[in-house]
Amino acid sequence: MRRHNLGTMLRHVHGAGQVSRAQLTALMGLNRSTIADLVLELVSLGVVEQTVPTAARSGAGRPSAGVRLAEVGPYVIAVDLGVDRAVVARVALGGEVVERATAPIPSGGGEAWQVGSTVAGLIRRVVEGAPAAAPLLGVGISVPGLVRRSDGLVRLAPNLEWQDVSFGSIVLAALGVDVPVQLANDADLGALAEHRRGAGVGIDDLIYISGNVGVGAGVITGGVRLEGAGGYAGEVGHLPFAPEGRLCHCGNVGCWETEVGAHAIAEAIGCPESEVVTLGDVLDAYAGPPSALRATGTALGHGLAAIVNAFNPRLVVLGGYLSSLYALVRREVDDALAERALPAPLESVTLALPGLGSDSVLLGAAEIALEPLFADPVAALGTALVDVGGRLAG
Repeated sequence: MRRHNLGTMLRHVHGAGQVSRAQLTALMGLNRSTIADLVLELVSLGVVEQTVPTAARSGAGRPSAGVRLAEVGPYVIAVDLGVDRAVVARVALGGEVVERATAPIPSGGGEAWQVGSTVAGLIRRVVEGAPAAAPLLGVGISVPGLVRRSDGLVRLAPNLEWQDVSFGSIVLAALGVDVPVQLANDADLGALAEHRRGAGVGIDDLIYISGNVGVGAGVITGGVRLEGAGGYAGEVGHLPFAPEGRLCHCGNVGCWETEVGAHAIAEAIGCPESEVVTLGDVLDAYAGPPSALRATGTALGHGLAAIVNAFNPRLVVLGGYLSSLYALVRREVDDALAERALPAPLESVTLALPGLGSDSVLLGAAEIALEPLFADPVAALGTALVDVGGRLAG
């Protein structure tokens, strides 16, 4: 129970950056002496530090001491694996990206071991400047595909041309160190990060729609990630949409992705196939006729209506290239959503752009790597690696 309380307290500080002991008392429903003891233990673990009250509080009593994240504390490695590039970051508690590095990966993903070697090289770069005493807690990896919840196996990542790939093991073998690794679908992690730090803070029913060549969704319902039996929930890009439509790469005909996926949009605006992987940038600079994208906007709105009808979210966040698309066809999307959505769920839903910009998925990867720390800070810190830069350099 004590370790659970330590993790709960640390999660509150992680979310806020700094809170007062009085606020922690109210949030956790514990007495002041217990809160004080828990704070002291977290201080001894090197994850938080106390601050001296600087302003008088309103009402009776003395000002409450503050608790903030330690200046030099533990960190995780977050990996956002895209179709054309890998982004790796060293992320501290509080969601602070301390260092990041990016590298291209071959068209079609290349062999998994080659991508793993690239990711390992980026990890070495971002941990090189980490303080020797700062513990590395683990690695979180986002993948644009189906990831098995039980063991992180990448069952299918079609745009990387991977099937049944143990990518976490590949990265660890390339690094030559043993640290906890967590893998998850990119849209799931985008939803998680937007819920905790972005546009969905304080909203317990939200959906993050990811546009990353293909289309997927991460679903938060009742404040909890909806993962499905195996971890494959959210493949909304393969919902039936146009029965007489195009053949989808999944083998079915007329999936929603064939209408609003990157390849369909590129064709609509005359964009070369070579630029599909950077479609968001292409759309940001698009100066062609608005009519070229109207049908796509309508298809996006109609598909969103089906999702709103099925899940009744309060918020739908449009991520990846869908953010750029929405800026160009907002009226078509809104009108089509209103046309097809049931009145009751439509009343409560709002469409939004990511509050974390292009970092939603990256920060979601950091969050899953931090979960063991919040489950049991003592155990997680007891097994964390220190001087990782020195170990990798050696």
